[in-house]
Amino acid sequence: MSNDNATHWRHALGKYRKPNLARGIYELAVTAIPFAVGWYLMYWAVTHEQIWLYLLLVLPTGGFLIRLFLIQHDCGHQAFFANRNANDWTGRFISILTLMPYDHWRRAHSIHHATSGNLDRRGVGDIDTLTVAEYLARSRWTRLRYRAYRNPAVMFGIGPIFVFFIQNRLPAGFMRQWRPWATTMATNAAVVAAALLMIWAVGLQAFLLVHLPIVLLAGLTGVWLFYVQHQFEQTYWAKTGSFNLAEASLQGSSHYDLPPVLRWFTANIGVHHVHHLSSRIPFYRLPDVLSDYPELRDAGRITLWQSLKCVRLVLWDEEKRRMISFRELRRRRRSHAAASA
Repeated sequence: MSNDNATHWRHALGKYRKPNLARGIYELAVTAIPFAVGWYLMYWAVTHEQIWLYLLLVLPTGGFLIRLFLIQHDCGHQAFFANRNANDWTGRFISILTLMPYDHWRRAHSIHHATSGNLDRRGVGDIDTLTVAEYLARSRWTRLRYRAYRNPAVMFGIGPIFVFFIQNRLPAGFMRQWRPWATTMATNAAVVAAALLMIWAVGLQAFLLVHLPIVLLAGLTGVWLFYVQHQFEQTYWAKTGSFNLAEASLQGSSHYDLPPVLRWFTANIGVHHVHHLSSRIPFYRLPDVLSDYPELRDAGRITLWQSLKCVRLVLWDEEKRRMISFRELRRRRRSHAAASA
């Protein structure tokens, strides 16, 4: 896609950027209230030994927490309410539940939007990605470390625990600045206070049995969504000289075409290419964009089944301009070695 065409889309989508106050309140209510009800019913199920009800509720309750984070996400883009203070304080209150410090995350996420797809500006708010040449130039130890990092068990098992319980407790990447420290520590204090209050109300065991699975499920799903949104075969990476932000937004972000119920719980974040083109569009307006511009539906489209295959894509091939697997690289090197012999 040409630069002019990609830039055209960013201008054409401006009319969808105005938030609706009533719709925002409605979306917040139909997410926060069911989350609170689901949490209480899980607590009731634990205390009354109704394991079937507990297991039945853990998935949807975790889904409501994911949706709350995505409302926080829209607040960080000033897209949920028209008023900046309403966005910021809504995001800060939600961050106590999501364990994602709002102000620090908002700053890192804005860098992600400005640099996503730029090979020279990797490292803030993204999944670590090496090019084939970079990987081959590394030592055996650093290759092994990268392979471990990219292993699905680490990425989606250890990763959410590390991100939400360790990394987010400190303003990673902004350690020398006082404001990220202050806001992150304030969030940590609010999280501890809220946890102690809930432990006092329901007991430590019940609190852990209810809240911990919800947070872990939401964290795993969040890491998965972020991964699939940029780590697909025909994504976009370029060095600064040839990097184009509009093109990177449209080609380097997927359209994760999920079934309707999953689309609702994930607040249309799967329409990620449109979100990167115009991040101020409220999530509830993203389907309107696809309806009005059907040609955007196939741009970077990935189905739920296709997304499972993205896990093996770990290296950016600058020559072929696509993501490849370790297996493909190994096969390619063997073929080259045989040809040389």
